[in-house]
Amino acid sequence: MKNVTLNELKAIPALETVPDDQLQWFIDNGETVEFSEGTRVFEKGDPLDRTYVVMEGRMRICAEQNGKLREIFVVKPQAITGYLPFSRAVNTFGYGEVIENIRAFRIYKPKVLEAIKLHYELTEALVHTMTSRVRDFTSQQQQNEKMFALGKLSAGLAHELNNPASAISRGASSLQNQIKLLPNIFKEVAGLNIAPEKIDTINQILISKTHQTDRPALTMMQRADEEDALNDWLAGHGIKNFDIAENFTEFGFTPDDLEHMNTCTPMPQLNVVLNWMNNYLLEEKMVSDIKESSGRISELVQSVKNFTHMDKDTGKQLLDIHAGIRNTLTMLNYKLKKGNISVVENFDTSLPQVKALAGELNQVWTNLVDNAIDALETTDGQRTLEITTKQDRQFVCVYIKDNGPGIPQEIQSQIFDPFFTTKDMGKGTGLGLDVVTRIIRQHSGTVTVKSVPGNTEFTVCFPIIDN
Repeated sequence: MKNVTLNELKAIPALETVPDDQLQWFIDNGETVEFSEGTRVFEKGDPLDRTYVVMEGRMRICAEQNGKLREIFVVKPQAITGYLPFSRAVNTFGYGEVIENIRAFRIYKPKVLEAIKLHYELTEALVHTMTSRVRDFTSQQQQNEKMFALGKLSAGLAHELNNPASAISRGASSLQNQIKLLPNIFKEVAGLNIAPEKIDTINQILISKTHQTDRPALTMMQRADEEDALNDWLAGHGIKNFDIAENFTEFGFTPDDLEHMNTCTPMPQLNVVLNWMNNYLLEEKMVSDIKESSGRISELVQSVKNFTHMDKDTGKQLLDIHAGIRNTLTMLNYKLKKGNISVVENFDTSLPQVKALAGELNQVWTNLVDNAIDALETTDGQRTLEITTKQDRQFVCVYIKDNGPGIPQEIQSQIFDPFFTTKDMGKGTGLGLDVVTRIIRQHSGTVTVKSVPGNTEFTVCFPIIDN
């Protein structure tokens, strides 16, 4: 085995400015080690009590992330890993597996602590390595948090889009079937001999029913009674197509309307006219359903566009905070419905606008609302999410409150710390509230929390005048 030399250490960028005598002390207090491919250098949970400087070969670090085992990063030649000065980590968070035969220099923690007292430049180099590692790891985890949140939003959005898309598909198919009936219906109608004034009367009834906008909303019991009344009238006049009653009830027809038409064109002509009207009303209903569903898709697409703020400048702009909150609720609507959560909006729409980055603020609302939804999943009985906006002197404040189980008092001071989470593995990385804090500070605002069982409230405040 070839021992690590002074020149090899000096060739490493992180150590090139360290004086030779300090590097020689480093070598004298450590050892050269080799690991063959496939070897586990350490396991998850092992004490973090040694430093490695990899001279040759590669090692991958793997850990559980979002419930799955993933490769976090690969340690390459000239990398320094393991314990570093002033690190608060006690145990390894994953395992290290050699993927290419390694030759490395190893030194144990007590000697590294001794170097802190004896060798400033060596310590400085190792601390700089640690801060770079933390920065890179944090950046990666923040990206993972964004992708994790994006995955949840995408799943909900896909579900929200699927419902109206399926309704459009069903409506188009049913409409096509109704259109196929038109030739036979036209043949029957063409054979009728109805006076023009009678045709005008029937048309007026049909137009008034399809254009009526103030039809009362019927309960299931009321609807059943209306259908029974129409069925009785139809049966009493020898008409056996009882599907007519269901459809006519939808458009507010009554037995009096049928009686009026009967005076215009009695049986057997009435049967043909009612079949034609029923086909027309069904087509009208299907077109209306398709229009409503396509409108819902358009609304969702617009919400996504507004949520990402993809068509705006990237600088701060004067914004109405309610638009972002409503877009966020639209994006998370699937989770709200799935959790049977009631949303109460106490919005003061007269609030002044705030100068902010819309896309950044949407991340704030998404994290806070999503956390509230997750908390409410464990709540029995009525689940309520209440969002209030109001002006407090020179600040615009948003209060996001839920009646979930609350945050234990002993950890409330930690919830904004990076990587701290109370969620199960796979439900978050512990960076959501850290992201919230950073964005709010970027906007010169504040975020605080008050929580007891049954009442957790996050308060976000922005200055109205951005200096």
